[in-house]
Amino acid sequence: MDGFDLRAPLTKGVTVLEASAGTGKTYTIAGLATRHVAEGLELDQLLVVTFTRLATGELRERVRERLVSAERALRTGVIEDGDDLAAFLAAEDREVRRARLARAIATFDSATIATTHQFCLEALGSLGFTGNVERDCAFVEDVSDLMDDVVNDLFVRRFVGERPRFARSEAMAVARAAIEHPSTRLVPEAAAPQSDAAMRVRLAHAARGELERRKRLGSLMTFDDVLTRLADALTGDGGEQVAARLRARYRVVLVDEFQDTDPVQWQIMQRAFDHPDGTLILIGDPKQAIYAFRGADVYAYLDAARSASALGTLDMNWRSDQRLLDAYDLLFGNAKLGHPDIDYRSTRATPTHEATRLHGAPVDAALRIRVLDRTAARTTRGGFASAQPARERIAADCARDIAALLNAEPEITRGTAGAEPRKVKPGDIAVLVRRNQDAALVQEELGRVGVPAVIAGAGSVFGTDAARDWLALLEALERPSSVGRVHAAALTPFIGWSAGQVAGADDPAWETVHDQLHAWAQVLRDDGVAALLQAVTVESSLPARVLGFDGGERVLTDLRHIGQLLHASSMEEGLGAAALTQWLRRRILEAKTEGDEERARRLESDAEAVQVLTIHRSKGLEYPIVYCPFLWDPSWIPDDALPVFFHDEDGARTLDVGLSDAAYRAHQEAERAEERGEDLRLAYVALTRARHQAVIWWAGSWDSRNSPLSRLVFSRAEDGSVPADGPKEVPSDDEAMARFAALGGDGCISVERAPGAGLLAEWSAPSGGRGSWRRRRSAGESTGRGGGRRTATSPRPRTSRSARSRRVTRSRTSGRWRWWWRSRIPLRRCGGCRLRWPIFRAACGSARSCTTCSRRWTSPRRICSGRWAWRCARRWRTGGWRSGTRTCWLPRWPESWGPRSSTGSRCAPSARATGWTSWGSSCRWRVRRRRGRSGRCCVRPCRPRIRCSPTRIGSRIRCCARCSAAF
Repeated sequence: MDGFDLRAPLTKGVTVLEASAGTGKTYTIAGLATRHVAEGLELDQLLVVTFTRLATGELRERVRERLVSAERALRTGVIEDGDDLAAFLAAEDREVRRARLARAIATFDSATIATTHQFCLEALGSLGFTGNVERDCAFVEDVSDLMDDVVNDLFVRRFVGERPRFARSEAMAVARAAIEHPSTRLVPEAAAPQSDAAMRVRLAHAARGELERRKRLGSLMTFDDVLTRLADALTGDGGEQVAARLRARYRVVLVDEFQDTDPVQWQIMQRAFDHPDGTLILIGDPKQAIYAFRGADVYAYLDAARSASALGTLDMNWRSDQRLLDAYDLLFGNAKLGHPDIDYRSTRATPTHEATRLHGAPVDAALRIRVLDRTAARTTRGGFASAQPARERIAADCARDIAALLNAEPEITRGTAGAEPRKVKPGDIAVLVRRNQDAALVQEELGRVGVPAVIAGAGSVFGTDAARDWLALLEALERPSSVGRVHAAALTPFIGWSAGQVAGADDPAWETVHDQLHAWAQVLRDDGVAALLQAVTVESSLPARVLGFDGGERVLTDLRHIGQLLHASSMEEGLGAAALTQWLRRRILEAKTEGDEERARRLESDAEAVQVLTIHRSKGLEYPIVYCPFLWDPSWIPDDALPVFFHDEDGARTLDVGLSDAAYRAHQEAERAEERGEDLRLAYVALTRARHQAVIWWAGSWDSRNSPLSRLVFSRAEDGSVPADGPKEVPSDDEAMARFAALGGDGCISVERAPGAGLLAEWSAPSGGRGSWRRRRSAGESTGRGGGRRTATSPRPRTSRSARSRRVTRSRTSGRWRWWWRSRIPLRRCGGCRLRWPIFRAACGSARSCTTCSRRWTSPRRICSGRWAWRCARRWRTGGWRSGTRTCWLPRWPESWGPRSSTGSRCAPSARATGWTSWGSSCRWRVRRRRGRSGRCCVRPCRPRIRCSPTRIGSRIRCCARCSAAF
């Protein structure tokens, strides 16, 4: 495949350009538009198509800027260095081309730069009756409610009077998969007529037809209907006339991000613009095809590439340093990323990026590979690292490494002569993860070391606590006289009561709350949600109260975002309080499956902070330094009986809804192989976001053998094919480090051992900067953590979430650092203030209360001789205290506790809790010796007539903690 040059002769027919990450895809599109306009194309005859509204706005600005810069260069004769296109246009017919560009700039509003759906809607509108669009039809984004009605009616109609042969949830899964992909072929086609598989196929076809009928009756249209109806117009009677009209309207068509297309969109473009007299240029990168869950099909791109009349590639990388590109070449090699026709391609950096632009970092290598010591995390019986403890350790190590990087104050140069270097800031760093829960984990660990971090678009805003707070408020406004609803609303940020206030409030206080809710309900009925939010903000001092807590910016942003969505829904659909409550309740239930841009969580702050975001959301973005902590962790593929998408031998996308035969199991394996291939492309997308340095981790868990990193390094064949399954055996840590080191690279790759525990490096923002995101307390305000005072930029001691980590804190009296051990109990948030790790203070007798919200806890938790801290935990969870057996899990004997006593370095387990007691400088479980098999663990070494009882942990039996006698 030859390199593409903007100065090459313009071609007709279909051209496919493969643009690897960082090679200037948007720049090329703007250059092509400028070249065609300068050669005589009228701007209104140019069509530029992309796939998101945000990308449309950016592309429109870039095209206009390129037209303006080219016209200025031709008018003034001053051509910037590296602007080869302007120099080429100025070589011949300079004044004629300048006039054409000036006319295009003056009429730029006539340019059609739109999403695929916007183009199809405009095309249908221009076709009139042929477009088959109902008059005054309403466009809706979500037809889930109508789909539920269709499935319920079909299910009841089929199984009325008899026992259903499969569950309604299964029927809903089959119907939803068939409806969301209306052009996908359904199998099995040859199943026995009376079998369950054939019945599911008939259900899928019936659901498609019935939903379409009801949408027509209700004059409803979805954006997918726009695509299918234009495709039907092009393939039906009179399709050639429709295609001719579109070709006469648009002589040149540029399609961006074509790897994210689907078969229907490719069918539209091919039938309308694949003509000898037209120009259709498709630009994309199959290595970045990662949106299969949204319906994108990389096989459509591959089909277009096979049928194209010309192929080209962009091989100049404008983003990354050459050392980083060299490291990627060593890591990926000749790998095929999920398909034999999707090859990794090497690119070269621009001359200004040949030297590294990052100076002074703790590690100079462009690609850093850190191998977690699996003994630092909890290991399984087979000696592999447990997945969740390994994630927590790596998240803590990632935060520690970022803090160390910021403390080193490295500098970034722009690569041009005379450019002033600047220091690395938190906003220059991005942490890319696969799951939203991993993003929350990384953000929490960054907070422990004092580094500000924000999560960009971590899922739907309806899946947050703010959505549930809005639901509680709307339910209370619907029935302000309901005691339970009013109590629930009082605990929301809108009223701001703590659990202690709710428990101890008297009647006058509740009367005030009831009157307030009645007044807000009247505002909602008369003026709508926007007025309600304004009234709540002013009357209850919502911003001041919410911003007083750590993470308040996040909560306030979500509350306002949901308020805006509620207002838009109420205005568009005319919903009252009751209907609005039902609407919000459905959105909360569907939050995990929503992918709308408008409902994605917004950034809570524009301050300088580390960006934590998913790999899918990072596509199209770039950052100076990128951390990828979880490329060792494969994506989870469920084994449940669900509809399966796969591609047949001809590359056609197929949906198996049979769910029961041997062919279905083979189709499950095919789908699994395709998803593993997409994991490889996700790794490519994540790593290629970096400009100067990328940091990745590897951990030796059992499932890590199927991760993209393990398969790339340990399982890649000589021809570049990467199997869906990794090596049969997980390599040891030493073997993994040796294999990573064998990649070579002359210093562009470093292999490091990730420590499992240690001091958490604290980072404070430089003086005079924008500072940390935490608020600054007043001089006399208590921190709630031991009675000391702390400012926003002073170190804040934090603990690792791991079971055996140590915490370092500062003594108020001596001012020295001392070590103490924290229990391995997985602690939860306080039920009153929802803050993590609030320290409890003595309230009344043996009860404890939270220092922040004063919520009382009447069941005190047992602690070990003052060396353990009281913590806020709503209930115990299996993990620290096993199956009712109280066991002290001290990892080793601290030297500061003095010599060991006769009780040993562990507290012996007991069948019942009898309390902790101090024993010198250690701790001891108070037990009684008893004969027989039911006797408790002995205090002194076991004697023949005193037997130790085992400690059961689920189905596993541990040995005696005192004498190590196995059971």
